[in-house]
Amino acid sequence: MKKKFIKNILGLTLVEILISLVVSSMMMAAMYTTYSIVNSTYGQVVNKAQISRNSRDLVELLIRDIRMAGFKYYLGTNSLNYPEETYLQIPDTSSIEDSHAPIVIQEGLDHESFVETGTAHVTKNTKNNPLDLCCDKIHIVFDDFDQTNPLQPYKRYKTTYYARPMDDGKDAQGLINPRYAIYKSKISWSQPRGNETDSFPPTGEWIGQLQGCQECYHEQLIRDYVEDIEFIALDRNGKRLLPFPDPTTAAGRDNLYKIRSVDIKLSFRSEKDFFRLEARDGQPRKVLGFSRTKEDYTDRYLRDSVVVTVYTRNIVDEGLF
Repeated sequence: MKKKFIKNILGLTLVEILISLVVSSMMMAAMYTTYSIVNSTYGQVVNKAQISRNSRDLVELLIRDIRMAGFKYYLGTNSLNYPEETYLQIPDTSSIEDSHAPIVIQEGLDHESFVETGTAHVTKNTKNNPLDLCCDKIHIVFDDFDQTNPLQPYKRYKTTYYARPMDDGKDAQGLINPRYAIYKSKISWSQPRGNETDSFPPTGEWIGQLQGCQECYHEQLIRDYVEDIEFIALDRNGKRLLPFPDPTTAAGRDNLYKIRSVDIKLSFRSEKDFFRLEARDGQPRKVLGFSRTKEDYTDRYLRDSVVVTVYTRNIVDEGLF
């Protein structure tokens, strides 16, 4: 009975065990491959969604501010009983930083940004590559009203969008990573009521948070991983304004109040590698611009652009100002 029981015990041979190991390994490899593909696809979807979200959020901010450009607050009936009156006279200036023009666009030739000091705003150059034409800067001026300020219920603000290079990474060649971030600053024009008649030319100054403007701010980070931001000013016929609207030249000043819309092109790149391989030799990935030369890239980052047109609503001829 004992011998018969032993003979009836079933088992696996070595060949069967090896076959089962091979089949199991193939199944595990197939599962891992499927997981890798799904995970990679998910990561790409997340990267694309992030770029789309960054573009959408920044576009919404720009649209809101550009539509406010040139808005003038006429003091009508209000709780302070101030009568309807004309605007304060603004000192004439040919400086971009001091200009009161509704929109001033600086083409991507530098990366100067506001730096608040104890008494004034100065600029500093944060540019990495003198040949880099990335990232225009736009200044937007509009009026508002503050009933809590009896000395200056009329308010004028200037918001500035600009880019600064981020030096926290390097590309495949060991060079500084050509990535930028978009910042926003807000300052206010300080000129008490009655000043326009007490002195001529009238006095006033742009002030920031350090000078007592509580609603102002400096270098507020808006969006990171920016490849380029470009602005094109258009006239009422949809044509580009040339010469470029610029308060520093006579011809440019003539076009400052002819802006009827602004074309915006935003380009973002993914935070992490998107493509599995770098671009093939002779077949780089390209990012196109309005007026700048197209850029070629061979790295594995994903880049995408969005283009919108924003119509101004409050910019009128300077003679009516």
